[in-house]
Amino acid sequence: MTVKKPAKSSLAAATCGLLAAGAALGAAELAAALSKPQTGPLLAVGSAFIDLTPAWLKDFAIRTFGGNDKNVLLLVLVIVVAAFAAAIGLAARRYPRLAGGGLISLGLVAAVAALSRPGSAPLDVLPSLLAAAVGASALHLMHRAWLRTFAPHLDADRPAPSGPDRPALAAGPVTDRRELLRTAATVLGFAAVAGGLGRVVSATRDTAAAGVRLVLPRPSDPAPPLPVGSDLHLPGLGPFTTPSKDFYRVDTALVVPRVPHQDWVLRIHGLVDRPVELTFDDILARPLVERDITMTCVSNEVGGPYVGHARWLGVDLADLLRQAGVRADADQILSRSADGWTCGTPVQAVLDGRDALLAVGMNGEALPPAHGFPARMIVPGLYGYVSATKWVTEIKLTRFADERAYWTSRGWAEHAPVKTASRIEMPKPFARLAAGPATIAGTAWAQHRGVAAVEVRVDGGPWRQARLAPSPNPDTWRQWHLDWQATPGDHRLEVRATDAVGHTQPQPRVAPFPDGATGWHSVLVTVL
Repeated sequence: MTVKKPAKSSLAAATCGLLAAGAALGAAELAAALSKPQTGPLLAVGSAFIDLTPAWLKDFAIRTFGGNDKNVLLLVLVIVVAAFAAAIGLAARRYPRLAGGGLISLGLVAAVAALSRPGSAPLDVLPSLLAAAVGASALHLMHRAWLRTFAPHLDADRPAPSGPDRPALAAGPVTDRRELLRTAATVLGFAAVAGGLGRVVSATRDTAAAGVRLVLPRPSDPAPPLPVGSDLHLPGLGPFTTPSKDFYRVDTALVVPRVPHQDWVLRIHGLVDRPVELTFDDILARPLVERDITMTCVSNEVGGPYVGHARWLGVDLADLLRQAGVRADADQILSRSADGWTCGTPVQAVLDGRDALLAVGMNGEALPPAHGFPARMIVPGLYGYVSATKWVTEIKLTRFADERAYWTSRGWAEHAPVKTASRIEMPKPFARLAAGPATIAGTAWAQHRGVAAVEVRVDGGPWRQARLAPSPNPDTWRQWHLDWQATPGDHRLEVRATDAVGHTQPQPRVAPFPDGATGWHSVLVTVL
């Protein structure tokens, strides 16, 4: 009789663990799709990890991976689970009960993570508990098939497992590897079917909730046309209005919440005289206003990409608050999204006359799901983490002294006005240019104050005034450009902006934490 090699035995055992984990995740995916997608084990654990992430690690992830940070986290989670599952499969060769307990422990950890999410309910543990039960059962089946294939031929230094399995196996026939393959195919098929059905259910639900066919009413107060020349249309310079598909996305949601607009309700309560509940139809029945507003993420590094401009459609947020009757002692709007994330906005920033919106549209269409459908907050002049709650379902009037929002409880500033900033977009860093006439161009922003001037200098020389394109209002960014006679050699280009109240960007680089980055943006180029 041919002796099976230990390496083949180990590979088969590790594969048993991987297949058991796959069956567990497939069952959990289907269960979560039928209830709440975010309660799936991977998403629950990933969301809990995000909640525990320190500010420096968050900044590193955004800086390194950009909009792919959540995909990277999910990939890391899958790799960790796969490694753990393979180790469990190997451990099952001698300690099958302990290995099964390991899979169950993973399910329990995921169940605890699901319960830790804001707004969780007891039933949210079901996908994780089902995953634990299915995984342990699949591992048991795979382990028995593995034993019947490899246990009679184990090396002397790898004794067969002890316990109740061994006598039963000794009494039965010894089969070849076809039984193991059949069992593996069954478990793999179950994982694929369950996971596939879960994906189909989720995709069907997502499509129904996306609002792609929703036609919004025309605004009663439309935004005026953009001033002629506000978009310079220079090669290498982004458009004045950022297409919705290219607009930056920074949030804590591992998967985009899908909220059917037919079921959406906004609750306004707390320190108000008249609590209010509004449906999506109630919002659309109110006068809609359209505004051009540029938004910036507090995580944006100097010269970074997390800033964008759009034309937003919505209702006046201040009017909604006045309808509820804000009490004099309220100084914070604590808004909550459908996934439980919270945001603290100064009441005064909404009631001071600026164009604060409860937005339902973006660039002429309903909000894309990734940007907050069915409704989100927009408060110009403030970084997004204190002003721009997506998928908003609750607005609570309260006090900063009494309640803290998601990021402010982690050390970020409570009041975070957008800082005056500018960036060079052309030429690109390390570009190689031909000597002669060249154009330096970019954007500058100082929302709710406006940009008054942009200056550029080359190699530390004198500052030169760039030409500013017109802008529709102080809540938008401005494009700028400067003609430059490029001479051969390596050059350092620097830019700084001055806002309409006379504040000029400081030179020293300051990291985003805790209230936004500052510093001059610079690029190095080579002229041939």
